[in-house]
Amino acid sequence: MNKLILAASALVIMSGAAMAASSNGVVSTFNDNTRVITLESGKSFTVPRDVALPTIQAGEQVSIILNDEGDRVTAVLR
Repeated sequence: MNKLILAASALVIMSGAAMAASSNGVVSTFNDNTRVITLESGKSFTVPRDVALPTIQAGEQVSIILNDEGDRVTAVLR
């Protein structure tokens, strides 16, 4: 019984660590030169040059996917 509880606990901990952070919202502004997306919520994200960026316009719904630490954009989805 203890082994089962231990295995289940390990699975829960590992699955939580594998989940990447994300932020969803409506684009307020997008600066193509600096690759900064600002959402209507006020959050801003700088998209690195090595991340593919779809065509984005103000008013569109986007999902900003971040790395596990939550400090780097890894994808932008429309």
